[in-house]
Amino acid sequence: MMTTSEPDDLFAALTEIDNETTARLHARLIADAEVEGLLDVAYRTIDSPVGPLLLAATTAGLVRVAYQREGHEQVLEHLAATVSPRVLRAPQRLDPVAREFDEYFAGRRRSFDVALDLQLSKGFRLDVLRHLPDIGYGRTETYAQVAAAAGSPRAVRAVGSACATNPLPVVVPCHRVILSSGSLGQYVGGPEAKQVLLTMEAAA
Repeated sequence: MMTTSEPDDLFAALTEIDNETTARLHARLIADAEVEGLLDVAYRTIDSPVGPLLLAATTAGLVRVAYQREGHEQVLEHLAATVSPRVLRAPQRLDPVAREFDEYFAGRRRSFDVALDLQLSKGFRLDVLRHLPDIGYGRTETYAQVAAAAGSPRAVRAVGSACATNPLPVVVPCHRVILSSGSLGQYVGGPEAKQVLLTMEAAA
């Protein structure tokens, strides 16, 4: 005779088997996609002191870091439309990147060494992004200083636009760009996230 606990135990066992099967099939899908050259954009999410972050990479390098407030699903849809429709969750592909983020948030890393794919930025915006890593850990520059360093001293608003559309926040440190008044200004991850990053770096 079956006791009342047995159906629950059976359901739990079947659920576990189903989860294992799903994970195994997903791993095989990733492996097959890579072998066949069908995986153009791999992604995963990580937890961080500034909330969940979406990491996405092409074979060329890290192409996108997105805050939760940007809408991870919308970001993935945009990647599918602008980079490649062959987008797949493949956490292991991004393990080295995730480790660098862990080290950064633990205060053991001051710059990122991962390869970057900057195809989502063009023109002056790209010039700005290429300058931002030169702003040292724990330091800040004003929008005017960045504009001058990027070769267009009068393009202060364009620097703001480049920072607002930075596809690789944290790694390409637009959080280190502040207003001439000393105020933080806007940030793709929100002012709270910008404050957390700057406070963390200043304390190191």
